[in-house]
Amino acid sequence: MNEGRADADKDMDLAAVEQLRSAHERIRGELARVIVGQDRVVEELLIALFAGGHCILEGVPGLAKTLMISTLARSLKLSFSRIQFTPDLMPADITGTEVIQEDRATGSRSFKFLRGPVFANVVLADEINRTPPKTQAALLEAMQERQVTIGGQRHTLDPPFFVLATQNPIEQEGTYPLPEAQQDRFMFKVFVGYPSYEEELAIAELAAPDIALSRDAIPAVLDAEQVLKLQEVVRRVPAARHVVGHALDLVRRTRPGEPGAPEIVRRMIRWGAGPRAVQFLVAAAKARAVLHGQYHVAAEDVRAVVHPVLRHRIVTTFSAEAEGYSTDRIIDEILEQTPPHSSPLTADGRLQQVLGS
Repeated sequence: MNEGRADADKDMDLAAVEQLRSAHERIRGELARVIVGQDRVVEELLIALFAGGHCILEGVPGLAKTLMISTLARSLKLSFSRIQFTPDLMPADITGTEVIQEDRATGSRSFKFLRGPVFANVVLADEINRTPPKTQAALLEAMQERQVTIGGQRHTLDPPFFVLATQNPIEQEGTYPLPEAQQDRFMFKVFVGYPSYEEELAIAELAAPDIALSRDAIPAVLDAEQVLKLQEVVRRVPAARHVVGHALDLVRRTRPGEPGAPEIVRRMIRWGAGPRAVQFLVAAAKARAVLHGQYHVAAEDVRAVVHPVLRHRIVTTFSAEAEGYSTDRIIDEILEQTPPHSSPLTADGRLQQVLGS
């Protein structure tokens, strides 16, 4: 009886993995009708979404960040809200507030909670570093707890809940940068770069009305319930001990006080990534593996997502800035000096003899 149930669960998982791989291809195809290029950004957004994490997107204005996010929400049939962060934005403008409501029949008054824009499946926090820390904290609390508390009453956010916060790397005057402890709650930090020459030529040949029409015509590939089921499938993807060990090695090598840390880390990094980075790294690797139709996690999946997971969790020294070392360049050095672990099977010399023969 138990064996039959296990086989049925395995068949269900295999079918769910195939469904997610197919949905991944369809979503990318639909986004390509509106967004030109940015394949890496779209890939990382989908990985974070199905891994259940949040993202910071950093890029200059005019790179279609808002259009990309709203189109993604349409393709997944998820509710979407956009919050423009400004210096005068208050926490109640995000979470909602209580208002007095009068019953005209009885004359009695009561409080009624009016939901804020945070009550959506996909929330775009546009230029999150433009608002004071108190308002930033209101959003970050919702991200961590998946709920807001107003007037002593808890209001649960409907899953899935996915926050995309954008930052402009050019203008820093009048901003309130997120502290490292708050940035750590984001699974990914995604860099949105300029398009290539061919991509920008294709963008120039598109007319704005055509973009709007094609965005409205985007069909829904998955709904909220299906997204939640596929997130559960991602969590159940097996990760071998040597793969998890490789993720742990990469994170621990970002800490300058760790034994065996590379020389560049000791010189260039003041603080490294914490334990949450390991959790996010493994979860993102699972999502990437499933999106590509694999049924288990490989070391290549971990290495493919290490940059967006670690780049905002590393605090560099003055020497790094003076010598032009970015966090991505330091991560490249760590990857080069940290080869993947060998699994017990591949480390067995008998396997090599069989393959060699």
